[in-house]
Amino acid sequence: MMKPSYIRVIIDRMIHRELDYSVPETLAARVGVGSRVRVPFRDKSALATVVATLEQSDVEAVRPIEAIVGDAPVISENLLELAKWMSAYYCCPLETVMRSLLPQVIRKAKIGWKKQLFVQPARKIDNEEFGRLRKRAPRQAELLEAIAKLDAPVPAAQLLRKTSLDNQTLRALVKRGLVQLHEEAVERDPHGDEQFVATINLELNAEQAIALQQIADALEAPENARPILLHGVTGSGKTEIYLQGIRAAIEHERSAIVLVPEISLTPQTVERFKGRFAEAPWAVAVLHSHLSEGERHDEWQKINSGRARIVIGARSAVFAPLKNLGLIIVDEEHENTYKQEEAPRYHARDVAVVRAKIDKCAVVLGSATPSLESYHNAMTGKYKLATLTQRVDTRQMPLMRIVDLRQERRKEKAAAILSEKLRGAIADRLEKHEQTILFLNRRGFSTSLLCSNCGEARD
Repeated sequence: MMKPSYIRVIIDRMIHRELDYSVPETLAARVGVGSRVRVPFRDKSALATVVATLEQSDVEAVRPIEAIVGDAPVISENLLELAKWMSAYYCCPLETVMRSLLPQVIRKAKIGWKKQLFVQPARKIDNEEFGRLRKRAPRQAELLEAIAKLDAPVPAAQLLRKTSLDNQTLRALVKRGLVQLHEEAVERDPHGDEQFVATINLELNAEQAIALQQIADALEAPENARPILLHGVTGSGKTEIYLQGIRAAIEHERSAIVLVPEISLTPQTVERFKGRFAEAPWAVAVLHSHLSEGERHDEWQKINSGRARIVIGARSAVFAPLKNLGLIIVDEEHENTYKQEEAPRYHARDVAVVRAKIDKCAVVLGSATPSLESYHNAMTGKYKLATLTQRVDTRQMPLMRIVDLRQERRKEKAAAILSEKLRGAIADRLEKHEQTILFLNRRGFSTSLLCSNCGEARD
């Protein structure tokens, strides 16, 4: 790779323009598109992202960059292309889009890896030395005995909690040269304390097998693949198709993103995916706004380094810096929570489709009630349609009744709010000490007035 003499950057400030800087010879080998750099800006320093490398610059009196932040680029060229598309499509400055692409903890670069002290024996201790120490300092001997049994270094704090001894006792052993302490970086895993039960692939029914085959075909020829709309009734086994589709992507040595509409759904999704990929639990990463800054830093770095192969999260996870992306899944694609309300006002489902096109990967949009635009795209041939009409294990669909409240009004000679059937069903559940949920479906914004006699609507 040729060493750049100049770079073009976007400052982390709303100046609505790109700036050119020269690159000192000592830094030229480390800088590239997507790198984070510190640059002089007016009379201060500012952080910026490299969007292009140049051999020449038309700007006079170009100032040199001050430093490179981090060891590797944080944004790939494909993600940069996606950012430029979002800037044009959603009519917002590129700086605003970059704030969504890079978590704040990565942009500010103030938080690093968590460091922890690990303990191990400094040398082999014979029984005679143990006996002398036991007479002089029994607590030190007790701690040394526990350390001598270690097969590998362990966190010092964990060992002290287990033995109910204090740091002063440990330091005394270090001073005697019997124990070694060293610092290691440790990951802040949001699910590190949880246990996940390994699961295996379930047998698919005919409809599921057809849907999975469509995903497999898209993985084989992603450059020509159309987005797949997976229209399946509730309980039809869409998640099992996702899991087996991702397994196929991993076997093709590619990675995957799974988007869920709400953060509250993330834990149950993580449990299913970590259970299915239990042979490599570190390969599943999580990205959402409820993580601490340290957890977000570590999960993002795990993804950017290539250790994580599967990313699960809410809408911002669509920007996960995965290498060799093979499959994007948007679960419950009809949900309005995929739409961001502040700039950039992107829709994660649409961004996922565009990213799949840029990265040449497969994309699956799953829903029991697809959005009108996705269903229209499927009907016109822009998307492929996979349909699941049956529940798994031949389970029956729930019995539904549509009650005409106009008929109820004629019976009761008064305005009916709850029908006779509904009141009877609620009374029956209460008598059995069971529960009832009444759902008021209020999704729209336009109100209307209905005549209870003829049903005519007045806006």
